[in-house]
Amino acid sequence: MFKDKTLLITGGTGSFGNAVLNRFLETDIKEIRIFSRDEKKQDDMRNELKNDKLKFYIGDVRDYSSINKAMYGVDYVFHAAALKQVPSCEFFPLEATKTNVFGTQNTIDAAVANQVKKVICLSTDKAAYPINAMGISKALMEKVAIAASRNIQGDTTVCLTRYGNVMASRGSVIPLFLKQIKENKPITVTDPNMTRFLMSLEDAVDLVLFAFEHANPGDLFVNKAPAGTIGDLAEALKQLCKADNEVKIIGTRHGEKLYETLCTREEMVKAEDMGEFYRIPADNRDLNYAQYFSVGEVDISKIEDYHSHNTEQQGVEGMKKLLSNLPLIKKEVFGDLNSVQYPE
Repeated sequence: MFKDKTLLITGGTGSFGNAVLNRFLETDIKEIRIFSRDEKKQDDMRNELKNDKLKFYIGDVRDYSSINKAMYGVDYVFHAAALKQVPSCEFFPLEATKTNVFGTQNTIDAAVANQVKKVICLSTDKAAYPINAMGISKALMEKVAIAASRNIQGDTTVCLTRYGNVMASRGSVIPLFLKQIKENKPITVTDPNMTRFLMSLEDAVDLVLFAFEHANPGDLFVNKAPAGTIGDLAEALKQLCKADNEVKIIGTRHGEKLYETLCTREEMVKAEDMGEFYRIPADNRDLNYAQYFSVGEVDISKIEDYHSHNTEQQGVEGMKKLLSNLPLIKKEVFGDLNSVQYPE
């Protein structure tokens, strides 16, 4: 479906963009455009991959003119540009809003203006029942995308994906724990009972591709993901590294939850089970509510949220299996990218 097509990835030098490139560069796609504001990461990517299909655009989704210029001739967009660090967004919430909310509107407007066929906006579990600035800005990003999907005059389809923590992505806890283990320092755990969904970058790409193939305008797709506690994660890494580092409890950081929600109870009422994924259709009613007769959603009282406390829990052994298949662990712990410690 990407044969001879041009794909633009906003925030394309991040972990997700690199995973997409690993999946797509050797296919018959025509061109992949990397749009980001970090010239150093772009230069590193350019020199590492040396692929003629790869084109680089310096710009910022906050600036409509820069994203609009990059959008000319594009068929599809994966919108991954975002401020993602919870503590940073807590201290600079307006900056999160500029990138995550206004940047998304600019991206969609530019896509529509350039007759792009499909835009997939990437969201996070922190957007469901958000309590921190990062999650609030991502929740509003979702609303912006869904609202745009109702009002687009043209053939551009806008849809969304929402997923949990991507294991070993840049800035995440696994690289931090590994570094602390290697330096023989205490492993700093915020709360050992805190649970998080666990996805690989490959899972994230699979979710986006599934949405690309199956989405109607305004649809939100969620991956059914396993979860585990931060305490078990630290213990699993210690066992894989054959380390005996002390685990130091440092307390919950600004804006962190005990567990994350991927689908709210209200969303689960209308969610369509598609096997490995949930599809949540957009609410396409207009503002004239007098046209609608509502008796309430009786089922809401019978349904739970889909969150990281009530999904499949991995435990230490399950964590070790998931971790062992990550390229970072294969390289840093086993010293072999082709190693198979826990065959499927």
